[in-house]
Amino acid sequence: MTIIPIEHIASRIYVIRGEKIMVDRDLAELYGVSTSALNQQMKRNAARFPADFAFQLTSEEVDSLLSQIVTAKNGRGGPRNLPWVFTEQGVAMLSSVVRSERAAQINVAIMRTFVKLRELLATNRDLARKVEEHDRKITVLFDTVQKLLTLPPTPRKKIGFVPWQGRE
Repeated sequence: MTIIPIEHIASRIYVIRGEKIMVDRDLAELYGVSTSALNQQMKRNAARFPADFAFQLTSEEVDSLLSQIVTAKNGRGGPRNLPWVFTEQGVAMLSSVVRSERAAQINVAIMRTFVKLRELLATNRDLARKVEEHDRKITVLFDTVQKLLTLPPTPRKKIGFVPWQGRE
């Protein structure tokens, strides 16, 4: 049983630096803890979160992310600290750091969502490859039909006076 629909979780997965990530604020909300508590647990267990599991966004990335999220900033000046983001592996590692029944259930739902997204992307890649292959075959077929429909020029018999030039 999923306590949160996959679509709700999927809408909180973004792409930054070519990685599918979740923002600390969204994860904290899903886990039912404060963002500062989540980040504090992550920092206390820093060895579990190498740079490919969790990283802090730059100001430019925050602006890019805000344009993806299309939500208002918190308070007057927005968040005071640059947010931390977690890759799929980082989210999995959070389950060992944020220990609660709700966090365990949410983590299962998040992992299932990442798997579904991977399946969808694989399906889309397969479809794109098949469409490209069909396009190539259609182009060859079209070229062949065009060649068949184009009649070769027939030599025309010349009309008019042909002078006698030594024929006997």
